[in-house]
Amino acid sequence: MSDSRRPHHKIRALASTALAASALLALLSFSASAPAHHAFSAEFDADKPLDIAGTVTKAKWVNPHSWLYFDVKGPDGAVTNWGVEFGAPFSLQQQGLTKAVLPPGTQVRIKGYRSKNGGPFGYAVTVTLADGRTFKTGGAQDSPAAPAGGQ
Repeated sequence: MSDSRRPHHKIRALASTALAASALLALLSFSASAPAHHAFSAEFDADKPLDIAGTVTKAKWVNPHSWLYFDVKGPDGAVTNWGVEFGAPFSLQQQGLTKAVLPPGTQVRIKGYRSKNGGPFGYAVTVTLADGRTFKTGGAQDSPAAPAGGQ
């Protein structure tokens, strides 16, 4: 019997091709986004607490992690621009923390942990504003609680 008299073979072949294409697309979309997310311990050091204050220079609300940049004046008067990782914008917004709350010039105190690379970067667990409001900023499931102190 020819293929034209057995249409179910063509339908089965098309369905099989569509299923394979869908599976490939799903795999590619997952693998493209997977490296963007990381564990706390991959970049930050739980043995190096951070407790610093400064003036906001920039806030970036991006997925999967937001970032806050702020100037910190050292004991010698030198100013260093720090960057700390926050959680996802949606989770921050649910707590009332939006980019509008942290415009440039805002005084902040950050508690968290330093990055493993030794630079002026870290993971923020909390941010406290000059008016006393404190927001939980971290979102990593494997991060420790806010540290008692350090820098």
